[in-house]
Amino acid sequence: MSQADLSTQINAAIGAHGAWKVRLKAAINTGTCDVTPAVASCDDKCAFGGWLYGPTISQTTRTGVPYQVIRRLHAEFHQCAGQVLTHVTSGNKTGAQQLLDSDFTERSDKLVRALHKWKREAS
Repeated sequence: MSQADLSTQINAAIGAHGAWKVRLKAAINTGTCDVTPAVASCDDKCAFGGWLYGPTISQTTRTGVPYQVIRRLHAEFHQCAGQVLTHVTSGNKTGAQQLLDSDFTERSDKLVRALHKWKREAS
């Protein structure tokens, strides 16, 4: 895996995962979403997750601490997104908003910080 590939994937992941907040806010406001809670909860269904679990990352990188941290934080991010959507689909708009404003925002911020750190350390 090249530094350029890592930077490209991380930049794309930061943008795509930032868009999740907008997507979840829209779901809360409308009561619907184009993805199910089960799919949102899967950390290997998004483009970054496909790359993260895909064949282009070396075994050496996979055993490193930065990769392990990102993988865990990415999974937590998606689990929380799925929980927000579970509240949405059950009609619990207040619960969805509270979760979005607290746990989801915290997990999203942690993931983005860790992605930036991984990018810096790899350069």
